[in-house]
Amino acid sequence: MKETPINCVKCKYFYVTWDTRFPNGCRAYGFKSAGRPAIMVKKSSGMACLKYEKKYMKA
Repeated sequence: MKETPINCVKCKYFYVTWDTRFPNGCRAYGFKSAGRPAIMVKKSSGMACLKYEKKYMKA
């Protein structure tokens, strides 16, 4: 069974940083990265991001 990729932009822990080298941040894991945080989590742990929570968006 194929995993669906996690879209960090829709996660409540995702944020954009001012650091041009590491523009993507994750408040849940406490790090910044050049790519999407979920990809970095998958590469380093071998598991999909376990902290993903869908962001509440006003209509």
